Amino acid sequence: MRRTVLLGTAGALFSITCASAHVTLETRQARIGASYKAVMRVPHGCEGSPTIAIKIRIPAGVITVKPMPKAGWKLETVSGKYSKTYTLRGAKVGEGVTEVHWTQGKLPDAFYDEFVFASALAEELEAGKTIYFPVVQECEKGVERWIEIPESGHEGPAPAPGLKLLPKQ
Repeated sequence: MRRTVLLGTAGALFSITCASAHVTLETRQARIGASYKAVMRVPHGCEGSPTIAIKIRIPAGVITVKPMPKAGWKLETVSGKYSKTYTLRGAKVGEGVTEVHWTQGKLPDAFYDEFVFASALAEELEAGKTIYFPVVQECEKGVERWIEIPESGHEGPAPAPGLKLLPKQ
């Protein structure tokens, strides 16, 4: 009986681990109107294949994005006009980085790594809401698209990393 309970517990833990084995943010909540350091955690490749690119779409209201270079990876950004002008510490901001791409690297499936950028959360964002950072993880063989935005709080099999917005201090 004891062995059955242990095997059942191990199976449950394994399924929880597999279900949560997607790209996530280290810090999952932050205050609007404040700086935010996004640490995107990549825990695995694509079904055993090494990760060779991480591409992140920056959601509306996340401004002044500055990605951290990563040794062994090529870093590129896509910039453009925002859908609206935002305010940050009294200054108006109407354009900036909308995507960050780390490419031409190699992260073996057996290892974990983090991809980082600094940013600010515009004062116009709404406290209590969650914003999402869609991520495309390209591998030598295959692609994982962590781009699903949860509906009604139900997370799908390939969720985009989410950030809950806290009230401005």
